[in-house]
Amino acid sequence: MAEIRRATVADAAAIGEQRVRMFEDAGFSTQAQMEQMLANFVVWVRPKLEDGSYAGWLVEQDGRPVGGAGLWVMEWPPHFLDAEPQRAYLLNFYVAPGMRRQGLAQKLLALAVAEARARGIKVVTLHASKFGKPVYQQNGFSMSNEMMLRDGGPASP
Repeated sequence: MAEIRRATVADAAAIGEQRVRMFEDAGFSTQAQMEQMLANFVVWVRPKLEDGSYAGWLVEQDGRPVGGAGLWVMEWPPHFLDAEPQRAYLLNFYVAPGMRRQGLAQKLLALAVAEARARGIKVVTLHASKFGKPVYQQNGFSMSNEMMLRDGGPASP
């Protein structure tokens, strides 16, 4: 039976490995990109786990991680949606293919949203994969109007 537990600083590498699998499942990967991302991510997430700005959960089956999720609380300018200077971002939601369709993603999402609410955070955002979009939509998440400029695009003078 799968069990969900709170992630600790010692889980930084396991969270990173799941992040790699999440992107691979979504079709976003080259080996070199994934190796660089993993190395940089573990260095990034470790202090956030320590200071509590990253809350994570791991799903374990027979003592090995088979899923997980994270909530990153970031500084955000006070906004008309929330006058408090923080926002929660959901990331690293992953459930191994053999463990899907058992309600684990739903449980992880409920834990993450409950954590955000317990911290008084009113706005929770994420970028959904094709696998996760239905789960988020069923739980009240809606599309926003965010745009993105990548790789130094044409916005130069």
